[in-house]
Amino acid sequence: MSTELRPLAERVDAPSVAPLPEGTGLTWRPLATDDIDALVRLVDAVESADAAPYRSAREELAEHLEDPALDLALDTLGGWDDEGVMRAWAAVDQPAGDTRVVRAFLSGGVDPQWRGRGIGRQLLAWSQARGRQRIVATDKQVPARIGVFVDDTAQGSIDLATAGGMTPIRYYSEMRRSLDGDLPVVAPADGIRVVPWSADIEEQARLAHNEAFADHWGSEPQTPEQWIQGRAMFAPTWSFVAVDEASGEVAGYLISGRYEQDWPIAGYTSGYTDLLGVRRGWRGRGVASALLLAAMLAYRADGIEFAELGVDTENPSGAHGLYARLGYEVFHGTTLRTIEL
Repeated sequence: MSTELRPLAERVDAPSVAPLPEGTGLTWRPLATDDIDALVRLVDAVESADAAPYRSAREELAEHLEDPALDLALDTLGGWDDEGVMRAWAAVDQPAGDTRVVRAFLSGGVDPQWRGRGIGRQLLAWSQARGRQRIVATDKQVPARIGVFVDDTAQGSIDLATAGGMTPIRYYSEMRRSLDGDLPVVAPADGIRVVPWSADIEEQARLAHNEAFADHWGSEPQTPEQWIQGRAMFAPTWSFVAVDEASGEVAGYLISGRYEQDWPIAGYTSGYTDLLGVRRGWRGRGVASALLLAAMLAYRADGIEFAELGVDTENPSGAHGLYARLGYEVFHGTTLRTIEL
């Protein structure tokens, strides 16, 4: 019996037009880069109301709007009230490097003052419709997924996603450890050297990332363009690579972010490990632990109080257990909810 998938156009049921919300009291149009001030205010209000332990920085939101892979005219939507205040927004991203599963990721929110009017439900319907359009447009004959990451503290968003047919498929933990007192005593195996991040290893690190995450659920290869996106808060002096001295190859890497906008919310300063990966041939040799220690030392040298990171609770490399052994503890959770196509 053939297991070949039917064409995406048949499986995904993408509408010709994504339906705009109606009867909301808002005027709808795509976002523009000069809407950044309004978007920053709205996102801050949403994250505050949802008790998120973070805040999205202006630089991050601006980078998203300026991403060449995001067609603002088709992939974004904003709703403005009669006084010209943005009250709702949505965006749909489709990573270009997807090869095993074509994904469309939804983001957005409704001003807390305008909730309870059915706006979120209609905005989600528009987002899902646009997500289907973007998936079909790839013309890749592989499984497809529409997904949204929801903070476990955001009950309204959880209820909305559930009503929209999006079910939990993966769980992620945010973890942290204090940098006060003694740090773990770890070292990589002989022949592995941890060195500071530098521009000339970017491509090697990207290829190492694609290899390291090839066996991780939900991970897809990153193109060179994708690899350098999302760097608005990149902290190069807090980032490192592990090099095999015999071959000169990158065995592992750690990319940190400096999210100062989160510090007042958390009540402490922190360095955040955005990405950490070790290629399969170098696993089990202390590479990840050595990279994490290098980051902790760099954070602490700059007066930072905590080290933080996020992890898939079912990570196949045993990362969750490793972080726990190094003193990291869970303080927040996020769930990926999807429609599998």
